[in-house]
Amino acid sequence: MARKNLLAGLSEKNPAAISDEDGSASRVARPPALAYAARGAFGAVTRTIDDLAAKADAARDLESRIAAGDLVVEIDPELVDGSFIPDRMGGDDDGYLALREGMRAQGQGSPILVRPHPDVSGRYQVAFGHRRLRAALELGRPVRAVVKQLSDRELVLAQGQENSARADLSFIERARFARQLESANYDRETIMSALSVDKTTVSRMISVASQLPDALINAIGSAPGTGRDRWLELCALFQASGQGRSFELLLQDSAFVVAPSDKRFDAVQEFLQRPTEQSESESKSLPSKGRSSSGQKKYWSSNDGVKVAKITSSDRNFVLTIDRRVAPDFGDYLLGEMARLYEAYSATRTEGT
Repeated sequence: MARKNLLAGLSEKNPAAISDEDGSASRVARPPALAYAARGAFGAVTRTIDDLAAKADAARDLESRIAAGDLVVEIDPELVDGSFIPDRMGGDDDGYLALREGMRAQGQGSPILVRPHPDVSGRYQVAFGHRRLRAALELGRPVRAVVKQLSDRELVLAQGQENSARADLSFIERARFARQLESANYDRETIMSALSVDKTTVSRMISVASQLPDALINAIGSAPGTGRDRWLELCALFQASGQGRSFELLLQDSAFVVAPSDKRFDAVQEFLQRPTEQSESESKSLPSKGRSSSGQKKYWSSNDGVKVAKITSSDRNFVLTIDRRVAPDFGDYLLGEMARLYEAYSATRTEGT
């Protein structure tokens, strides 16, 4: 706000109109500034008011820039809480360790995104950047962040889209995130936008995360090298032979616990492929990928000798696993022919009877 010059009346000369050549007044001459105006008590008060006004303007500008998400600030990582819907499964994988060491040597590159905590004054809640936040906390450094007002929906959208853009979440982490969003009553459109995927993919993600027990998924971990198709195969195995079986011996085995996450996935898959009696009595060593189980596993090969399907049979189950690398669409083809094949099978049994 402009303030009047309270000493203007002390000038020896009044302001005079300066005329142009035609005599019309065009502007008013201002009196010279008094040399003693900025001195003494009055000058100090004036400077104090100017300083306060400048600080208030700067504070308002800072607040508006933070609200708009235009400013990167440094925050004590102890004041930042995780998202209300977690997406990562934790663990000190090589990617995280490399990130932390990079931050130690070169500092934090891109900032994280946080919002003022909706329930706790003076705290924040992270939308994305959980690993950078964790690294800053472990390194004892402030975390660089953009602070922005976000609704719950805006937060999960930002969280999912950032992770999708970086492509650093594994399939099962994304699947768990999708299921948690659905459990929190977000519609499919929101989940699709958050993960940048179509409706079919969202359905498959939620199906995988819902069909397998949480304890089993958590025991396996993020399995960064294991993609969607293998998780779908694991679901099929679990539905075929995993219901009611105890995984306790396997999950508590020391070799299983210390194995990398992808190896733990392999161990669970092979456990489900064993006959029930054998799997209940074994699990004292971590199974290696592709090992035979007491002659119960065999393969079906095409006429040219290519192994197309793996067959695991027991008294209770018969599991056919198609190798998608060899025959990508053969499983879908079989499903399409299943009704016809079953009718032929039923007819054969009827004739035999």
